Amino acid sequence: MNAFIKMVRSPLKLRMFLLLRLPAAYFSGVRIKSISEEKCVVTVPYKWFSKNPFSSTYFACLAMAAEMSTGALCLANIYKRSPSVSMLITDMSAAYYKKATDITSFVCREGIALRDAVEEAIAAGGDNMITVQATGTNEAGELIAVFNFTWSFRVRRK
Repeated sequence: MNAFIKMVRSPLKLRMFLLLRLPAAYFSGVRIKSISEEKCVVTVPYKWFSKNPFSSTYFACLAMAAEMSTGALCLANIYKRSPSVSMLITDMSAAYYKKATDITSFVCREGIALRDAVEEAIAAGGDNMITVQATGTNEAGELIAVFNFTWSFRVRRK
C-alpha cells in the first residue's frame, strides 16, 4: 500500500499531519474520510469555526476541503519519491450551487490521472500539468459546489 495513504488512514497520524502542516484545515474540521489510489473523500462540517455570517459554510473552508481531496491524491503520488517531485496549484475555478448548511463531502475520482501526470513529469525529467475536479455534496446528496484545480508537477533538480 502507498505510504502516504497508509499514513492518512491512521486517525492520529492524519490529525497530527493536519495540525502541523495545515492548521486552518485542522481547526475548521476538514478531514479525509476515505482515500485510495483512485479517489479521495474529504469532509468539512458546518460549525462555528467554519461558518460565515449567512448561515452557511464559509467558501474558503469549502475550498480547503475540495483542494485537499485532490491534493491528498497528489501527495500520495509524490510522497518519498525519487526523484523528488514538487507540486503546486496553478489555477482554480469554482461553481457554487447551494448553501452548505451541514457536512459537505468533496470527492475527487481522478487518482489514476494524477498518478499518470506525475509519471509523465518524471519520464520527461521536467514538469507536467493536469486539471482535476472535486465535487461537493451535502448529506442529502445535493450538489453544493464543483471545483477544478490545475496541478503542476515538477521534478526537482539535485
